[in-house]
Amino acid sequence: MKLSTLPEHLRRLRHDLQTRVGAWLEDPERERSVFLVLTLLIGAVVGATTVAFILVTERLGARLFPLDSSSWRRLAVPTLTAGLAGFLLHRYFPEARGSGIPQTRAALLRDRGRISLRTVLGKFACTSATIAGGVPLGREGPSVHVGAGVASVFGQSLRLSTKKVKQLVPVGAAAAIAAAFNTPVAAVLFTLEELMGDLHAPVIGNVVLGAATSWLVLRLMLGNEPLFHVPHYELVHPGELVIYAVLGLIGGLVSVGFVRMLLSLRLRFKALPAHTRPFQPIAGGLLVGALALFIPEVLGSGYRFIGDSLVGRMAITVMAPLLLLKLLTVAVAYASGNAGGIFGPSLFMGAMTGGCLGTLAHWLLPNHTAAPGAYALVGMGALFAGIVRAPFTSVVMIFELTHDYAIIVPLMVSNLVSLFVSRRLQRETVYVALSKQDGFALPEHESRRERTLRQIMRIATKEEADVLALLDDDRQGPRLDPDDSLERALEKLGAAGTSLAPVHDDDRPGPSRYVVTLSDILDAYGVGQKHGAGHHGVPSAPLSEGSRQSVRFELGPRDERGAPAAAQASPGADEGGGVWEVEDLAPDGVRSEREAPASAADEASRPGQPSGPPPWIPRG
Repeated sequence: MKLSTLPEHLRRLRHDLQTRVGAWLEDPERERSVFLVLTLLIGAVVGATTVAFILVTERLGARLFPLDSSSWRRLAVPTLTAGLAGFLLHRYFPEARGSGIPQTRAALLRDRGRISLRTVLGKFACTSATIAGGVPLGREGPSVHVGAGVASVFGQSLRLSTKKVKQLVPVGAAAAIAAAFNTPVAAVLFTLEELMGDLHAPVIGNVVLGAATSWLVLRLMLGNEPLFHVPHYELVHPGELVIYAVLGLIGGLVSVGFVRMLLSLRLRFKALPAHTRPFQPIAGGLLVGALALFIPEVLGSGYRFIGDSLVGRMAITVMAPLLLLKLLTVAVAYASGNAGGIFGPSLFMGAMTGGCLGTLAHWLLPNHTAAPGAYALVGMGALFAGIVRAPFTSVVMIFELTHDYAIIVPLMVSNLVSLFVSRRLQRETVYVALSKQDGFALPEHESRRERTLRQIMRIATKEEADVLALLDDDRQGPRLDPDDSLERALEKLGAAGTSLAPVHDDDRPGPSRYVVTLSDILDAYGVGQKHGAGHHGVPSAPLSEGSRQSVRFELGPRDERGAPAAAQASPGADEGGGVWEVEDLAPDGVRSEREAPASAADEASRPGQPSGPPPWIPRG
């Protein structure tokens, strides 16, 4: 065999292997067994990957900033690493920017659980370089994206159904958080609370198993060393709860201020000319480096200073300036397009906020208040709850970090106040707002009828762009608006007899870069797909006893006899009852309706296609 034909031979071999595995997994029982094994495997692989993430960033950072290094490094290293990462992000890994939480949710809700291997590798490499270079972003959010990507790649490689791939994504995400924070229970809660928006999701068992496996790998590789060493704290006096409530109020205000500053700066960076995009991350690195010349503490995640604040070794004259500087540097670094998250920075800002208030309270009421470290600990939870809007995760995470139940009540009081203030002053969560700035909206927990195309529209692929160009030239096809409801979009697609249409945004003149397909809309309604073949599925529905229902799809293309092709749906077993799955459906299906089987006479006398969305679409 010639060397030049080896790659092609390997590709063919991989394709044959994937095809055989996919055929072998046609049996539902066999697929469920493989899914269980995959959960354990993904937990272990993601745990090892997260450990590698920790070691790479720490050891590379130690090499870039040796103890006897000169001050010029503090300016040069953040600037150069941000510039290198910015080039890689722009040229090779555009999906790896930011924290990764919005991208992971988008993969779940918009992209059928698909995250590419390129994105995983790019996220790991660019985030490692950025954080090791001293840019003060966190690795926990990127770890979630990497973990979810590893799970998605496993599922896609084995040709699992789209439903199963989407179920693997939260498994990988939870495994990453469990290893990143050494908090497996909080990892499960965050995945269900923030990524899935459902604390009763049917995959909770797999999420728990994946998080536990990852946590076990972390302990085997790095030991059971906690992220922070925290003394035992308790409520000294019942009246102290008032001070913790004040801490929640301040934490909520700081959270809103940080989020608004980050979003405002990000809009300004996005408004700059497109040719500046590869160089924008340098702005974050340069600002950090310039400040580090005079205040080296602004470099990096600041976990060492969090630990010092938790044991009361930091003065208010140090914590207050660091809080202000961290607010600025994190906002600029993230807004300029660096790869990194806001999990870690939110904990840092919370510790500094709580430490400052605790120092003042203990100075005024030394016999009725705990040490400042207790307030720093509660402040971490308050800022996390205010910025990320995950209050349950915040409480459980702090408990797992401290193993101390006595601080739970103050933590709950502070978290709830912070969450209330944050929601009142900033309606959207930071991740929803960030995703809207990127051209799509992550749905919060609203009714499906209230959702719009802005939440599911996406940038067209090359093939779709070619089709859109033809439609624009011929002035054919429906005109969709980002604010059209899903029902209205279905009506337009059905009336035009197409399954693909551009979304025209008046704020972005010129040819549309965004597209929506019938499959995208059906996915937004919670519609399943069979074996991830890219064909349109039908929604899950319980079977009534003795009933038979079918789904008839009228297609644009006709068969050789001139008759429209049809798809027959049949009930299949799944978790939680019977479901409908399409057995055979061409990808160009346009109109569909759910109906009882009709006789030939009934078919002949059937009236025209009814207006409005198909009656089987769920109604909010």
